[in-house]
Amino acid sequence: MSQDVTRQDQRGNTSVTLKDIAIHAGVSRSTVSLVLRESPLVAERTRLKVQRSIKALGYVYNRGAATLRGSRTSTLGVVVYDIANPFFGAMVAGIDAALNREGYVSFLANSEDSPARQQRFLERMREHSVDGILLCPAEGTDPTLIDTIDNWGMACVQVLRHVAEPPFDYASANFHQGVCQAMDHLVGLGHRRIAFLGGHSEHSATRERWQGYKASLEHHQLTYQRSLRSTVTRCDGIVMIEQLMTESPAPTAVICHNDLVAFGAMLGLKRLGLIPGVDCAVIGTDDVEEASLSDPALTSIATHPYAIGEEAARLALRRIANPEGTREQVVLSPRLQIRNSCGAARPTSNVTLSNHAAGDHG
Repeated sequence: MSQDVTRQDQRGNTSVTLKDIAIHAGVSRSTVSLVLRESPLVAERTRLKVQRSIKALGYVYNRGAATLRGSRTSTLGVVVYDIANPFFGAMVAGIDAALNREGYVSFLANSEDSPARQQRFLERMREHSVDGILLCPAEGTDPTLIDTIDNWGMACVQVLRHVAEPPFDYASANFHQGVCQAMDHLVGLGHRRIAFLGGHSEHSATRERWQGYKASLEHHQLTYQRSLRSTVTRCDGIVMIEQLMTESPAPTAVICHNDLVAFGAMLGLKRLGLIPGVDCAVIGTDDVEEASLSDPALTSIATHPYAIGEEAARLALRRIANPEGTREQVVLSPRLQIRNSCGAARPTSNVTLSNHAAGDHG
């Protein structure tokens, strides 16, 4: 690597080269090159010494020029559909942690569940030559998009939702199994009228939740079946629980598509003069940080967003390194975190599951 980018002085002349940095730091030119490329082969003490020389001399690495010489940019595009949901904050943190360890950075975009908006972001990321894409497909995404991204020469890992026919790279949690865990727990507490709140059937993550709910109804031979479609916000949770509690018979427990819906459901119960966990049990999904801080503390199906982010990033890096390798699906097992909102708080967060919940429902 020759003079990748040098610093320009006030007269516009180039002035600092890798050789200059090497002399200043007392190392070889190749060591400077390794530091600039964030190689793990350089000892930390040497790395810091070179970085101090780079800063002292005002050298700026021209990553664009380096890209012209190589086939990778050490960048990854991340497209989610609801950046306001705290689940995605935790997931992106996991992505960035895994990428940072390998010298990668991410570009984050929010599709707002719009395929057209999603397409614009993907095309812009292609223009910037990202090495791969972590894609939470927007609702209504054309399944052929995955082949299109592959034809662009970019690795693509679908996250949480999936479209197209397998095989494809995918990272998520087992939503089907999580709902079964929640249903088993509620039935164990004596509930027989359990409703499911939120979500649309047009994408895989909602279908998996509903399939878990229906499978559990059949497994436990429950005749009460009630599920309401909606988007998945606190406001939707309020509206749906207020509707349900006016019905006859009303449910004694509800499982919610995510924690935001569950927070809304608990607020709606309070507005009706009812007590969450006493008059109606409430269970959310995702176990976001706020779940343990709500009033009452929310029982939730932990889907491990940080770990999903880490696994998705690692999978993308494996695919970048081996484009023709076997496609992988990394699906994490959920865990029910029991708190007050279901009326059965316990000192431990782990639940002994029945064979039904512990099985593979994915």
